[in-house]
Amino acid sequence: MQRRELFSSLASSIIKDKKKQEKPLRPPYFNDESLFHNECSKCDAKCAAVCEEDIIKIAEDKTPYLIFSQSGCTYCDKCALSCEFGVLNIEDKKFIGAVVAIDKKSCLSWNDIMCFSCKDPCLDKAIDFQAMFKPTINDKCTACGFCIGRCPTNAIQIKVL
Repeated sequence: MQRRELFSSLASSIIKDKKKQEKPLRPPYFNDESLFHNECSKCDAKCAAVCEEDIIKIAEDKTPYLIFSQSGCTYCDKCALSCEFGVLNIEDKKFIGAVVAIDKKSCLSWNDIMCFSCKDPCLDKAIDFQAMFKPTINDKCTACGFCIGRCPTNAIQIKVL
């Protein structure tokens, strides 16, 4: 049994469903939200095709959005370089427009069960632990999303700005 499976089984009583985002989480290379709706319908989703992490999905309205259930954004620039219609541009590169937070009620570590599932994949060292427990997101967070899919209790939430 792998660590993630063990934690998932221990936490089954506190797992809660993720709330659906009202506003889509966009790739980090845009300046004007309206371009998604005006230009993406002309495209054949090249941004999603070139994403090595497979986090860019295409909505019914043909606009790209991010989903972090399996991986996160490396800010590799490939989606912006592939965009032929100027929706995503390297010049507009910024952090993903979202805030990442830990739900203390659902988090294993906040409930005195040792778990580092969120810290291990964090490339930016953006999660601090008080001793071995109580993780918090610090100001180094880029909202890349790598921690989100790794949490066995879905305690890490992302809110679109």
